[in-house]
Amino acid sequence: MNQVLTGLDVMVAADFAPLRGRRLGLLAHPASCDRRLRRAWNLLDTAAAADLRVLFGPQHGFHGETQDNMIEWEGYIDGGTGVRVHSLYGEHRKPTAAMLDGIDTLVVDLQDVGARYYTFIWTVLLCLEACAEQGKQVVVLDRPNPLGGEVSEGTVLDPAWTSFVGLAPIPMRHGLTVGELALFFRQWRGLDVDLEVVRMQGWNRGMDFEATGLPWILPSPNMPTIDTAFVYPGGCLLEGTNLSEGRGTTRPFEIFGAPWIDPDTLVHELRGWNLPGVVWRPLSFEPTFHKFAGQSCGGVQVHVTDRRAFASVTAYTAAIGAIRKLHPDEFAWREPPYEYETERLPVDILAGGPQWREQLEAGTSPWQMQAGWAEQLRAFTDLTASFRHYE
Repeated sequence: MNQVLTGLDVMVAADFAPLRGRRLGLLAHPASCDRRLRRAWNLLDTAAAADLRVLFGPQHGFHGETQDNMIEWEGYIDGGTGVRVHSLYGEHRKPTAAMLDGIDTLVVDLQDVGARYYTFIWTVLLCLEACAEQGKQVVVLDRPNPLGGEVSEGTVLDPAWTSFVGLAPIPMRHGLTVGELALFFRQWRGLDVDLEVVRMQGWNRGMDFEATGLPWILPSPNMPTIDTAFVYPGGCLLEGTNLSEGRGTTRPFEIFGAPWIDPDTLVHELRGWNLPGVVWRPLSFEPTFHKFAGQSCGGVQVHVTDRRAFASVTAYTAAIGAIRKLHPDEFAWREPPYEYETERLPVDILAGGPQWREQLEAGTSPWQMQAGWAEQLRAFTDLTASFRHYE
């Protein structure tokens, strides 16, 4: 088992000496722990070299309190440290000048899951913008992309379709770390900001999270396991439909369906695509909250048997297409609002434009759609080559 050190671990080993003399803010969440499961804000609060002044939290709350998506939260005083916590998923998603007043450096320590829709990376981008405007330094403590860094998947976002589930032209599965994304965002947006990335030690692009030897801490309430992260780049598209994406079960995004689906018929349809690295298991489930709460649903559980062969976006494209074909009268695209967007279809902002939906509606096969993404993905890899700092 490898012993990867995150940016936080590297900083702990240095007793936070590189931050000495700086008044600090920290953007963090429940997964912001070192490899001994000590929380970043407690470590900073007690470090002799650190001067922690303020805390910031992204979607789902600083301590991961908000279970569902699109639930705003308000700031408060953290009971453990006595430090003010500012919400960046409420009245403000971008730090205000007042929030940044009194600090020199904003430290960022967030565990991402490797998918464009996961909003933590967009909170990082908005923090970079705010710090550029206010003349503050940003230090990103880098963490692994849990899916590894060799593969990208899906459509690249059309900049005309930006939203809080996509503020930059990156793919559905992007293959970068938070630190690499921050460097890309700075150049792409032309931001004049002092940005330092504390790189990991021992991580390489071929590693998934389980190869790192690090403990998995769910970064948000519906990302309980590494298995969830691997299906999420495709599975999140279910949020743009009237299908249950498995919220309210113990395996969100791996389980999905609806009351009007016959599991065996759906699985028979999906097996016809011969998708690699996956077994579709028919099941029935009853969500405890969210879509179809308390109702018996038919559907499938996605069992990934080969992570390197499994293409999540292609697989869930096939699944949504199959359900739409089998149930044309019951299936529907979800209506807005969704993630602060009140007019456009949620599935279109998730997909980064209407093309994905339009191709599905036209009966384009998932293999044809996958082939159509290839050129976009090659261009993205070339665009970000200079920011890929790990082998």
